[in-house]
Amino acid sequence: MILRILLPSKIFLDESVTKIIAESPMGEFTLKPRHIDMASALAPGIMTYINENGKTIHLAVDRGLIVKRGSQVTVAANKAIRGKLGKLESDVREMLKEMDERERSTRTAVARLEADFVRRFLEF
Repeated sequence: MILRILLPSKIFLDESVTKIIAESPMGEFTLKPRHIDMASALAPGIMTYINENGKTIHLAVDRGLIVKRGSQVTVAANKAIRGKLGKLESDVREMLKEMDERERSTRTAVARLEADFVRRFLEF
């Protein structure tokens, strides 16, 4: 299988692999070359793959999508980091923290817009 990981600004990875282990919001799953075609959302977490040489490689992946079509597996994510397993766990925690902060600031901005809309509507 060919694993391609696409980030907003670049192609992070384009490599032949024999096995992919990823995590969706419903739980962990494994893809092998004869697996049926599928698409799934990815939860922030550790993605593991085994390359053609049998080496196991771990990545921290932000939320995104994974699509398997034939022998091509494409992952689209906001962020991906390659590293050692212990360090990647802290990277995933940091990704989750950043995501919570973004969501909190988005909720604050929406609340301000709603309040401004109501105020202007009452003035009207």
